[in-house]
Amino acid sequence: MKVSILGNGLTGLTLAQSLANQGVKVDIFSEKNISNTNKIQTIGISEKNIDFFNENILNIKKYLWNIEKIEIYSDNLKDEKLINFERENKRLFSLVRNYDLINNLYLNLKKNNLVKFKKKISYQKLIRSKYDLIFNCDYNHFISKKLFNNRIIKDYNSFAYLTIFEHKKLLNNHIAAQIFTKKGPLAFLPISPTQTSIVYSIRGKQNINLSELIENYNNRYKILKINKILKFKLISSNLRSYYHKNIIAFGDMLHKIHPLAGQGFNMTIRDIKEIHRLIELKKEHGLDLDTSICSDFENNTKSKNYIFTSGIDLIYELFNFENKIKNYSLIKSIKFIGNNKYIKNFFINYADNGLSF
Repeated sequence: MKVSILGNGLTGLTLAQSLANQGVKVDIFSEKNISNTNKIQTIGISEKNIDFFNENILNIKKYLWNIEKIEIYSDNLKDEKLINFERENKRLFSLVRNYDLINNLYLNLKKNNLVKFKKKISYQKLIRSKYDLIFNCDYNHFISKKLFNNRIIKDYNSFAYLTIFEHKKLLNNHIAAQIFTKKGPLAFLPISPTQTSIVYSIRGKQNINLSELIENYNNRYKILKINKILKFKLISSNLRSYYHKNIIAFGDMLHKIHPLAGQGFNMTIRDIKEIHRLIELKKEHGLDLDTSICSDFENNTKSKNYIFTSGIDLIYELFNFENKIKNYSLIKSIKFIGNNKYIKNFFINYADNGLSF
């Protein structure tokens, strides 16, 4: 069995490692240099996805920073805690630097005899090649524009600002905070005793002083230094058709989601789980990979992915509406409902497992 992967970003490398671990030969096509990966971005991975990653992809335990509690605040309630998520003696999720994950996957794959890194391939050569399956993880590839441009898109008219700040040592730096500010959601995401990452999603095209905004909402850290700030536009999107013949779109090609819940890469890992399951099923029955995996994958994931992204969007719009109308009875109702233990457990399981039918 032999497949190709277009793109050597986090999605492509993670998928390649999963496939190679199942004995599948993989050719990775890209001209992107791994060393150019930014060192600012961090990734949140849920408990169940960490277990799958460690067991079926690559053991990344030493790179993880565990989050044991999530505190939710709103500008309309000032410093009063809105919701508190935690599990007794258990982490909720873990954070890892994007660069660490990509670099270690790359180094591991370079040593794998089943995996080859190749220069970007033309569409004509690709369709004439004898690959069982082709996974397109490259948003900018010609194939993406030719075959996978029909999608449901929502423009949030917002930009996400990302950075990491250095602070005085805090041994118990395992509490994440999400603040729904008047400008948009702001997340404090610890990654070590002395470093915390920031994701601030701000509506509209505003000239902002991110350092000042961080200071205004920070009540936990003694900040020493704020590193380089990255910025990218925010949209939500869902691809209408997941495949064309033996070419499967994958990762951000399939779905993009608002970063407020940190679920983007978690959705991709769940998609990889499904590919993993389908390949195992083929192997159990002594069958080769064929295009039936494409249709099975779409049938088993498309509706779940759409409902999941819509659910995250609903949470965003609820708090956005609350900030617009400044209705304190609404936010107090959210607080009352959100602190119900059954509802809190539902949201914890939703973030951990995704949508299950």
